[in-house]
Amino acid sequence: MTETVETPKKTIAICDTQPITVEGLKGLIASDPGLEFRQMVTSLEATAELVRNAPPDLLIVDKGFGMHAVLDWLHDLKVVDKAPATIVWGVSMTEAEALRLLQAGAKGIIRKCADLDSLRACLHTVSEGRCWMEDCVFRESIGSERGARSELTPREVQVLELVEQGFKNKEIAVELGIRPGTVKIHLKHIFEKTGVRGRYGLAITGLKEKGIVSMA
Repeated sequence: MTETVETPKKTIAICDTQPITVEGLKGLIASDPGLEFRQMVTSLEATAELVRNAPPDLLIVDKGFGMHAVLDWLHDLKVVDKAPATIVWGVSMTEAEALRLLQAGAKGIIRKCADLDSLRACLHTVSEGRCWMEDCVFRESIGSERGARSELTPREVQVLELVEQGFKNKEIAVELGIRPGTVKIHLKHIFEKTGVRGRYGLAITGLKEKGIVSMA
C-alpha cells in the first residue's frame, strides 16, 4: 500500500498593533488545512527576533507601525537567510504606499477590511512563492480596459520601464538624456495609448503583465 505523504503546513506569524484584529485572522488560518498559526508579536523589534530565531514561512505585518518603519524593516529583511515572505496589511492603503512596499520586498498587499476570500487568496498565493495584491488599491489607475503596449514607441517603452522601476521624471530625464518636459509628453502619450491613469498604475500594471504580481 502506498503511503500518502502529507504536505507540510505553511506557518504564519503576525506582527500587529491591534491584538483583537488578529483574533479574527487566527480563526481564518485555523480553518485552512494548509496553514498553521505560529505566533503573534506586537512590535517590529520582536518580529526581527522571531525571524532570527524561528522564522515562519509567512509573516503578516501591520502598516500601522508607520510606512517608514515598515519600509526600513523590509529593507533589513533582505539580508536575512530564510526570511519569511511578508504580507503588509493596513486599515488603508494608497497606490504610492502599495507600490513602495512591493518595491521594498513585500510579497502581499491587502487591506484589513478585505473579504475572507481575498485574504485566503493572498495567503495561498504568497505561500506558493508568488506576489499578490488587492486590485481595488489600483482599480482607478488601471481602469477596466488597457491598450496594447506594442503601440508604444521605443522611447516610450524606455520611459515606461523606468517608471516601473520607481524613477521620477527628473531621474528619467537624466537617465535618457532628455528634458523633464519631454518625459511628461512621453507619459501623456503612454497614458493615452495604454488607458492607464497615473504613474503608479503604470508601474503596477507592468508588474502584473510580467507575472510578478497577481491581483484579485
